[in-house]
Amino acid sequence: MRYVFFNHQGRAVLGVRTADGVKVLGEETLESLLERGVDLVTYGANAQGPSVEIGEQDYLPLMRKPGKIICVGLNYADHTKESPYAQPDYPTLFPRFNSSLTAHNKPLVRPKVSDTLDYEGEMAVILKSGGRHIPKDQALEHVAGYALFNEGSVRDYQFKSPQWTVGKNFDDTGAFGPDLVTADELPAGGKGLLLETRVNGKIVQSANTQDMLFDVATVISTLSEAVTLQAGDVIVSGTPAGVGFGMNPKVYLKPGDVVEVSIEGIGKLVNPVIDEA
Repeated sequence: MRYVFFNHQGRAVLGVRTADGVKVLGEETLESLLERGVDLVTYGANAQGPSVEIGEQDYLPLMRKPGKIICVGLNYADHTKESPYAQPDYPTLFPRFNSSLTAHNKPLVRPKVSDTLDYEGEMAVILKSGGRHIPKDQALEHVAGYALFNEGSVRDYQFKSPQWTVGKNFDDTGAFGPDLVTADELPAGGKGLLLETRVNGKIVQSANTQDMLFDVATVISTLSEAVTLQAGDVIVSGTPAGVGFGMNPKVYLKPGDVVEVSIEGIGKLVNPVIDEA
């Protein structure tokens, strides 16, 4: 089952993709459905709304206000090698804020204060339940589905301090969507899927989700040692090598560029780049 969030007749609505288009489910958000414990596969299969087509500019971020967005850094060994860091033996975790989110086909915005906006193609994991001290062998039972994420990073601000949070949270730099693909449609833990990022049609990142150093189950279990995970939380699972920061010379995004993130079985997330007004 594939869920999308979009504008329809002046309303923000949730929909589910079918062979005939997208069935409108109503104005309840994914966050609300998950918090209520709704089974997304059953709910989508029973959809009775009208079928519509989504305009290219009508997509909204897949979720408006996830309870938590937790990102995993340095989760592919080849990406760590192109960074200024040694490979950690514990997941590198940091938050993203809802205010940083943008949607499929909407711009990634290069801020006025920097010309170092970079891309990071990643797989996002959306939870349907949570708790504390979740055993690794039970962790995937808490996954509702998977989505695409472009974890746009303003590099000079990321490295102004030992904490990366500011550089990872500029407005309109975290592209999220367009679809949530329910976990039953993908391999367990989203493993074994080709992840690619293109800039202006050129492949700049190409890896397999199998190569993550800390897989989805490990990250969920590790996080739950400290944090109470909840339905609707999002984990952004890390990016492979090929970011602009790792190139010599460095190559950052500029207005007019188009970034595409794709993952086998999930789809494609496309964002043009503009300058902040």
